[in-house]
Amino acid sequence: MEPFFCPWVGVLMVLNVGYIDFIFTLHSIIEYAAVSIGSSQNFVINTNNWLFTGKMQKPLPELLREYNLPIGIFPRDATNYEFNEETGKLTVFIPAICEVGYKDSSVLRFFTTVTGYLEKGKLADIEGMKTKVMIWVKVTSITCEGSKIYVTAGMKKSRNREAYEVSRDGVSVDKF
Repeated sequence: MEPFFCPWVGVLMVLNVGYIDFIFTLHSIIEYAAVSIGSSQNFVINTNNWLFTGKMQKPLPELLREYNLPIGIFPRDATNYEFNEETGKLTVFIPAICEVGYKDSSVLRFFTTVTGYLEKGKLADIEGMKTKVMIWVKVTSITCEGSKIYVTAGMKKSRNREAYEVSRDGVSVDKF
């Protein structure tokens, strides 16, 4: 059976269980959207004896602001992420390897997956991010204190936080 696409809702929802394809009806999709749009609360949907539970994810810039980090530390198209509130582990998915230049002339390079541990004002134990300090060096942490952002890459370097307050497009590069 072919997947059913509802262009007026803009959602493709197909659930495969064994050899049977269950396709959500328009009613189910609208019910799901009505419950989840604009909500960061837990939700439960009971549709035709199927029970769906989950928690809506806030946009990445909102999460970064909540932890006192500037939204520009990731490229603009890095919108998908996973965050474990209990451990603080953050995994950010970036469509392609890219680098972002900032107005203070600094440059960050991103792999397709960046991980780290989020704390108030700090992203620590970073994997998947580099900065240019004559050569490309692995970024291990980013800390914010007042108007400064500190990028640790072998050594701790202070930068003006204002340069990172705006989300910027990444420029594709061939290798990380």
